Formats: sequence, structure tokens, C-alpha cells
Amino acid sequence: MFEKKPSLKLADEMSQATALKNKILRAATILPEPVQMFEKILIANRGEIALRIQRACREMGIKTVAVHSEADADAKYVKLADESVCIGPAPSSQSYLQVPAIISAAEVTDAQAIHPGYGFLSENADFAERVEKSGFVFIGPRAETIRLMGDKVSAKNAMKKAGVPCVPGVDGALPDDPAEIIKIARSIGYPVIIKAAGGGGGRGMRVVHTEAALLNAVVMTRSEAQSAFNNPMVYMEKFLENPRHIEIQILADQHGNAVYLGERDCSMQRRHQKIIEEAPAPLLNPKLRNKIGERCAEACRKIGYRGAGTFEFLYENGEFFFIEMNTRVQVEHPVSEMITGIDIVQQQIRIAAGEKLPFRQKDIEFRGHAIECRINAEHPYKFTPSPGRITTWHTPGGPGIRVDSHVYANYFVPPHYDSMIGKLIAYGDTREQALARMRTALSEMAVEGIETNIPLHQELMLDAAFIQGGTSIHYLEHKLAESKKVK
Repeated sequence: MFEKKPSLKLADEMSQATALKNKILRAATILPEPVQMFEKILIANRGEIALRIQRACREMGIKTVAVHSEADADAKYVKLADESVCIGPAPSSQSYLQVPAIISAAEVTDAQAIHPGYGFLSENADFAERVEKSGFVFIGPRAETIRLMGDKVSAKNAMKKAGVPCVPGVDGALPDDPAEIIKIARSIGYPVIIKAAGGGGGRGMRVVHTEAALLNAVVMTRSEAQSAFNNPMVYMEKFLENPRHIEIQILADQHGNAVYLGERDCSMQRRHQKIIEEAPAPLLNPKLRNKIGERCAEACRKIGYRGAGTFEFLYENGEFFFIEMNTRVQVEHPVSEMITGIDIVQQQIRIAAGEKLPFRQKDIEFRGHAIECRINAEHPYKFTPSPGRITTWHTPGGPGIRVDSHVYANYFVPPHYDSMIGKLIAYGDTREQALARMRTALSEMAVEGIETNIPLHQELMLDAAFIQGGTSIHYLEHKLAESKKVK
């Protein structure tokens, strides 16, 4: 007998059933969808970080769009970009902070993603949300994550739940009742520090040493917080007398993977503004670093973090105390890149495109030592800004030397923005070698036409306490105060 062939209708049904079965099998094995890398990225920033992002993109074969103010029309990164769009006059409030102008620039240039760099709109949750709703990819965390970590109170509570150690203090915003505020301060113990929940950059905080000064400090900090951050909420913490500022660099993808890239010591600062950063932190037990690093990576997994980020800590008497998280790339990221060999900006881009981290924690090795000096257009000791035309610009070279800067000879430093004009990074097999190379590099660097803080850096590279390592966040201000007394 001959086998009866199925009808066309039955054959079609069998074909559909087979296709459905294969689809289910593919889903069961969780076959990854191919990741499509961006073809064009808009850089919503200026200065050295705009050039740094541009270089990362060019290496990856990605086209770039530079947005710029009228004051930055002749900037190096603008000339080197594949496309550029002027988004407004010199003041940042009319250009780099103008969300509609940036979104429009991305639309007219057909960019697929926007990289915010640091500063400006980089930690603005509303901007991140607007970028995504407009059909672009925000190269950074999700808006809800930025909001969570941008509010110091909610960030601290989230870290406590994740097992990250925090500075002793009140868990929420301070109440309005003066008696309750006094009671809270007594329970913590003086000195205390009053901080704005939405603060940053060293603004919105006051140290209180006595009960007599407490209530007035709270009122003044609330007023400053409302004015600067449109959020009057403040909270209270124990003020640590002599801490170091140590931060942990992390990377996390949207697939639940997170790693830490070691720590940086950023204790050499003035008025909460960092001047010198280094990695790894001197005199820090590697086991302690690994312990706190693992906690930070685990916290990222618990809150669903995506992108690059930095956990900032005060470190005193062998203990870490979380103070805030920066949900962006840091100014000082090069020192972490130097000791790990990982391009943090490229990883930001790959994570935003949906890629998984290409390494696990066990794959990351920490080698050597790196130091970064922020080169600012300012008086080295008065710290007054020094905008103007740079008549001579000569950068150093040699083994282990890296210069991240957008500046060139005849460049005009505009008075409208941050005074940093570059970053000088020295790497060595040891901290001693990195210091020696930094001293040589600073002696070779020539900048004329404006004042810079290079003389201060040269002095600090010979400072006995800095050479020993482990100076506190108050060291530089005390040193400067003493030098004035001597003079």
C-alpha cells in the first residue's frame, strides 16, 4: 500500500507547529539577540571630557556630534567631530543646560545615543528621561536610578539595605521641630554636619561643633539647599574629624553583572574640590579594598544599576563610610584605567548598547600606580580664575605620561565654565616611580599667557606628608593656612 500524503492544509499546520516548537526551544535556551552598536553618538558636554569621549568613539568606529556654545566654536573637539551644532550663547544656562536644544541637535543629526560626560546634565534624571522618551539612548543609568542615588537620603537608605557601611546619622530628613533636631544631634554626638539631600560639589553643607550653633546652621543650610537645588530637605550625620576620601569605581551592565575597578584616593582637596587623585589608595589593605569593592558591586546588582559609577566614602580608623554615589564617569577615571587597562568610556558605550561586560571580577588585575593632577586656569594659591589666551602650551611626554586636555597654543580659556584645562597623569610600576615621573612631567609642562596651579602641584609632589601617603581631606587647607601664617 502507498502511504497517504498529508493534505496541503495539514502540511501547513505541521509547518506552523514546527516553527512554534523551534521558537519555544530558542526561547528556552535564551539565545542572545545580536547587539547593534551605535553608528553615531552626540556628546552633550565640552572641554577635555568631550574630546575624551570623542576619542573613545573614533576608536570604536562610531561617528560623533559635538554640541557647543558660541564661546566654544573653535574648540579642538568641535573641529574634530564628524558634525557639530551650536546650541546657544556662552552661558551654560543658555547652551549646555538647554535640554530642548540638545535633543533637537540629536534629531537633526540622526544621532542614536547621547553621552552626557560629567557635570552639566550628567546626573539630571529629568534629562535622562527626556532623552529616552525622545527615542535616543542615554549613555548612563536609568532615570529612576539617578533619582534614587541623587537624593542623599534615599541613596543612604538604599546602601544600608545593600549592606554598604554608612556614616552614623539620621536615616531621613530632619524634622521641623527644633527640640527634635537638638535631640537627634545629641544622640549622634558633636561635631555633626548638616547636608542638603539634593546637594553636591561641596555645596549645601555645614559643620556644627556646638549645640548653640545647631538650629541656625539648619536654617541656613535649608535656605541654601532650596536656592541651589530647589530642594530644602536636609539631613544630619556625624562629622568625621580626620578622614580620607576614597572612592570605588564600578561597571555594571543591564544583565545583572557588576565589577569594581579598584579604589582611588581623592583626599588632596580644597573646599571639597579635588586637586590630586591616585590609584590605588596608599596604605590601604588590599583585603579591605576587595571587601568594600565586593559590597559596592553587590549593591549595583541589587538596585539594578547600569553603566559606570563611583561610590564615594570617607575612610577613618580602618572603616569605610558611604557618603554618596556619582552616577556618571568621574574626572579622575584615567587613574583607574591606567592600573586596570580597561577603557571606562568605551565600556559605558558598550553597556548602553546592551552588551554584557566582557570580563568578570577574577579577570581584573591591578598593576602599578597612577597619579592625576588637575591643571586649572587659576592662581596657584589664591585660586582665583585666570581666563584668557594661552600663548604657550607645551605638554610633557615620556614613559607612563598621559595628558587629557582640549587645550592648544593660542586657545582662549573662556570665563564662563569650570577652570580645569587639563589632566596630567603619571603611571609607574610603584608609587615612588609614579611620583618621580609626575615631578619630571610637571617640570616639563609649560603654559604661558594665563596663570595655572602647576606650582602648587610641584610643591605637593615634594611634600613629605603626601609622599608618605594617607593624608586627610583637611590636609591641604591646613597646609595653605599655615603657609599664610609663615608669610
